[in-house]
Amino acid sequence: MQADGSIAAVSGDYSVGMGQFSAAAIARAGHLASGLPLASLAGKSVLAGQVHVLVRRLAQHGLLDYRLFSPRDAQDLVVIEPQVAEYWPQRAKLSSSDTIVLSRFAYLRRRGNEMVLESPRAGALFRICDPVVAATLAALSQPQKISKLRKQVPSLNLDLLRLLLDSEMLIKLDTKDRDGLRANEGNRNLVLWDFHDLVFHTRSTEGRHTDPVGGAYAHAGIVPPLPAVRPPWPGKKISLGKFATPDPASSFAKLLRERHSTRDFDDQHPITLTELAQFLDTTARVLSKWKSGADVNGGLEVAYSSRPYPAAGSAYELELYLTVSNCEGLARGLYHYDAGGHALVAIDASAQQLQALSMAAEFAMGASGPPQILITIAARFGRISWKYSAIAYSLILKDVGCMIQTFYLAATDMGLGGCAIGTGNIDLFAKMTGLEFHVEGPVGQFALGRGRKPASLG
Repeated sequence: MQADGSIAAVSGDYSVGMGQFSAAAIARAGHLASGLPLASLAGKSVLAGQVHVLVRRLAQHGLLDYRLFSPRDAQDLVVIEPQVAEYWPQRAKLSSSDTIVLSRFAYLRRRGNEMVLESPRAGALFRICDPVVAATLAALSQPQKISKLRKQVPSLNLDLLRLLLDSEMLIKLDTKDRDGLRANEGNRNLVLWDFHDLVFHTRSTEGRHTDPVGGAYAHAGIVPPLPAVRPPWPGKKISLGKFATPDPASSFAKLLRERHSTRDFDDQHPITLTELAQFLDTTARVLSKWKSGADVNGGLEVAYSSRPYPAAGSAYELELYLTVSNCEGLARGLYHYDAGGHALVAIDASAQQLQALSMAAEFAMGASGPPQILITIAARFGRISWKYSAIAYSLILKDVGCMIQTFYLAATDMGLGGCAIGTGNIDLFAKMTGLEFHVEGPVGQFALGRGRKPASLG
């Protein structure tokens, strides 16, 4: 809090400006350290309005926790920790005649010395501070009518249930939906997800949690790094060196050895639209289509396609979205690659969103500038999970690996540069495309462009 009335949120070397406020608002904001009642933001006074603006700005950056406090017991019942930007607690409608049950995606686990309730569908996690709340959650593993539950748990906090319902930790059941809970939660796209797959997807990407992502070296002070090459097994060794040739045996072998990651691009001589068209034709376009009966009862007919890279069950669930920053002959923007028609289709996205996507890729690569073209590899998850159980998401990641190697080899063959990127923000992608994160979302990224030639010595 500065003398001129400006307020900034600071963490280490990182700060976010919140704007300027009156001395009274700054004094009231000081209570955020111990807790400021939401009710104090609801007044019509100038002071209440200013504090409300400040608090909402903090919330937009995910810088607030929300405590549900029990005055009777003088303790927190739960503390809500936002996992997505712009989370704000809302209380869903709930009546005594409603029947609720825990979402099959909700799970209670130990985090350090705390218990937390989480779900990949929720915009926040709930830190459980009261054992009675934990016992109530256990009872909600089966459908419970609110009126009956209130008799069983006299201290039941309806506000908590409303918050959990809004966060999709709880689901409300219709009278006719008491059986087949999986089919009744959300829509048919959620039915196709196994629990562990959706958790894996949301926790191994950015956008729907606040845990550190990427090269954090979290265990560097605890466990030494493993050697680059595994120590040999004991036993008789058969040397293969005498069978090898000094030069690559074929142009393909030479291509494999020349493949490398390129992180810096020559923006004075960017990739051209012609080169991009050739790259996509080589790596991703549909080569043929056919239909076949599925191996299930009912004689369903399933459509298939063939493309230049292998895919599990010939599902070819992967889709390409291109964020173009610098391509000769192609305007900046977001495009979907229509693999069937070998065409690019423009998608309306804001300049701010495009910049956020490119800057994140630049940061992830440790590059000196954004990639000329950022290829986001998205998956139509239902295309795989309709058939495969327990292994659906792992198959998608295997397919991504095949596609990225195909990208690398094609780029190397064309004299272009490329680099695989290990992170991606699934929430940002959802906002840019309007697609729900569990329907179609990022599973990989690849930077493409004309590599910058190293500076000559002398």
